Amino acid sequence: MSDRPQRQDGAPRALLRDLAALDQALYEAVKITDTPTLDHALRRLSAAADHSKISFAVAGLLALCPGKPRRAAALGVAAIGVASAGANLLGKQLVRRPRPHRAEDSPFPGRHVPMPASASFPSGHTASAVAFAAAVGPALPAATLPLGLLACAVGYSRVHTGVHYPGDVIAGAVLGTSAAAVILAATGWDGTRRLRLP
Repeated sequence: MSDRPQRQDGAPRALLRDLAALDQALYEAVKITDTPTLDHALRRLSAAADHSKISFAVAGLLALCPGKPRRAAALGVAAIGVASAGANLLGKQLVRRPRPHRAEDSPFPGRHVPMPASASFPSGHTASAVAFAAAVGPALPAATLPLGLLACAVGYSRVHTGVHYPGDVIAGAVLGTSAAAVILAATGWDGTRRLRLP
């Protein structure tokens, strides 16, 4: 009889161990796969996404156009703020997951970007890119696909360049989607009526 609670208590821990092992295995698979054509482009993309520079540049271009594009830009920037705060002030401080280990003899050192000093979980780059895409998309449907693909590419680039595990990126995407949902709800956007923004 006493074994049953132990098995129940152990199931969540076993699941977390399995997920961590899968996360590590996926990271290792990316790390040892030779992709010279992608390395340069993904390294540049990852660096360009620092501090949400790409999203802010897109927002700046959208803001030049009155009406829907300008409102979409405001939503996207607000969502970045919520996602960034959630990732850096909450997620990284609470979880404190170490960054992936990059050995001195890494087979493809040319793909790496500088290792950030902050914790690994969640991916702030991914959270912000996804938040921007998910907030802009409903207000400006034509931007949904390109911004969504860009956010996916930014997320993958963080794994490819050796600074995040896939699980960090998935968590960042969930956080970014949630941040966008908060902003859309707070501004009264439900997909059928205009935003309550100037």
